Amino acid sequence: MKKWNSALLAAVLLFTGCSAPLQETNPTEKDVNVMNNPLIAAAERGDTVNLRKLVEEGADLNAQDAQGRTAIMAATYADKPDAVRLLIEAGADINKQDNKRNNPFLYAGAEGLLDILKLLIEAKADTKLTNRYGGNALIPAAEKGHIDNVRTLLTTTDVDVNHINNLGWTALLEAVILSNGGTKHQQIVRLLIDHGADVNIADNDGVTPLEHAKRQRFAEIERLLADAGAR
Repeated sequence: MKKWNSALLAAVLLFTGCSAPLQETNPTEKDVNVMNNPLIAAAERGDTVNLRKLVEEGADLNAQDAQGRTAIMAATYADKPDAVRLLIEAGADINKQDNKRNNPFLYAGAEGLLDILKLLIEAKADTKLTNRYGGNALIPAAEKGHIDNVRTLLTTTDVDVNHINNLGWTALLEAVILSNGGTKHQQIVRLLIDHGADVNIADNDGVTPLEHAKRQRFAEIERLLADAGAR
C-alpha cells in the first residue's frame, strides 16, 4: 500500500507540475562576499595565500559585490598593499569604480594610502576619473592634509592641479576652505602653488583663495598666496 501511494503521489506531481515552493532568499552583504565572491573576501582580509590560489584557479578578478567593489577595491579600502600588488600583477582592472564612484586610485589618494597610491601610479591608473563629488584624487588629498600624497600626485602623475569639482572648488580652494590653516595645509598650499595652481580661481560665489584665507585669518597661507600673485 505504501508503495502504491508513493507511486500515485509521484504521478500526480508529474501531471500537475507541482513541486515544493522555492523560497526567495535575501543574502546579506557578508554572504555575497564570502560565498559568491571569495576572491573579494580574501583581498579584503589581505590573505595573499588564498588570493593567489583563487587567481591561479581562474577566479574573476573583476567580479563585484553588492557595493560594486572588486577585489582590488576591497583590498584598497582595507589598506592591504600586498593584496593590491598581487591583483595588479594578475591583471585586475584598477580603474573600475564602485557604487560610491570610488576606485583604488581615487580612494588611496584621498585617504593617505601612500603605498597603494604608488602601486597604482606605477600601474598607470587613470588620473582623469572623478569621484562622486566630481573631484580628482588631488582635491581630497589636499583638503585632508595628506602631504606625501599631494607631493606624489603632483610630481609623478599628470593629475590636473586646477581641476574644479562639483562644488566649484579646486585643490587649492579646499586646502584653504576646509582646513585649520596649520602647518600641513601651509605646506600643501606651497606645493600646489609650486606646481602650477592658479591662485586666482574663485569658487562658485566668486570668492578667491586669498579672500578665504583672509576671512579665516590664515596669515601664513595669505602670505603664500599674495607672494604668488593672488588677488
